[in-house]
Amino acid sequence: MNVLVPLAEGFEEIEAMTVVDVLRRAGIKVVTAGLPGTIVLGSRNVKVIADTKLDDIVAKDYDALVLVGGSPGYTNLSKSNKILKVIGDYHRDGKLVAAVCGAPTVLAEAGILTNIKATVYPGLEKYIPKPRSERVLAEGNVITSQGPGTSMEFALKLVEYLAGKETMKNVSEQVLFRL
Repeated sequence: MNVLVPLAEGFEEIEAMTVVDVLRRAGIKVVTAGLPGTIVLGSRNVKVIADTKLDDIVAKDYDALVLVGGSPGYTNLSKSNKILKVIGDYHRDGKLVAAVCGAPTVLAEAGILTNIKATVYPGLEKYIPKPRSERVLAEGNVITSQGPGTSMEFALKLVEYLAGKETMKNVSEQVLFRL
């Protein structure tokens, strides 16, 4: 199982690090891909060295795509034609497409949320077709979540989807998260 986590300039650090950490604890291979380069500055001025550059990835080599928010991170993701294409291709192929915070708006821009209920950072509901207020929402192969405070729940939902409920329970116990 290979998961791609693109990190655009201005990404939300809590969301990115929580997702990467929790998925790796579950034994899932995660590759971070910087946009535009491998050194990416988060929304709180934390510099992160991504595993690779987004331009260097081969999308078909991954089983899932997880987008994190942060401002202007999610708007920078939405400006990437490669990201928009990968979202459409993965969704069409039944691969997991997930987004947290402002990033569900990128899924909407890619056209995959037309008939799917999703959640998003409060105040951005007008940018997605069928907004809901849940902290984390899974519908088919799409998982969305609201923001930094929902990152652990979001990451554990990703683990459940990708590795099963038992693995999710084990990881939640390791990190002392109460379900």
